[in-house]
Amino acid sequence: MAIQESGEMYLETILILSQKQKTVRSIDVAEEMAFSKPSVSRAMGILKKGGYIAIDTLGHITLTESGREAAERIYERHRILSEILMRLGVPEQTASEDACKMEHYISDTSFAAIKEHLQTHPTM
Repeated sequence: MAIQESGEMYLETILILSQKQKTVRSIDVAEEMAFSKPSVSRAMGILKKGGYIAIDTLGHITLTESGREAAERIYERHRILSEILMRLGVPEQTASEDACKMEHYISDTSFAAIKEHLQTHPTM
């Protein structure tokens, strides 16, 4: 099942929250993303059905292997795109917001080229 942009955003948020705190619940995701609880609940159901997350009896959300792979891929894109924009002089907040939009649409080829450029030119 191909994951859509909104699903990627949820997975990325779950990954980030799991790095900051011991457990992640739907309410945490809703607060972090400023979305309604029903919207997040629906999304969690879709992600669970797709095999991207698991939810235990206490409501704790964990990423499955495929969910973690998707989350890490999109988060890497976010970090690298933010970094390149900031190196170009874009303020951090704007760079992060723009990277969030770009990370879902940039081709693998273009992203690989940007990533390679950053690795071969650590300072611009």
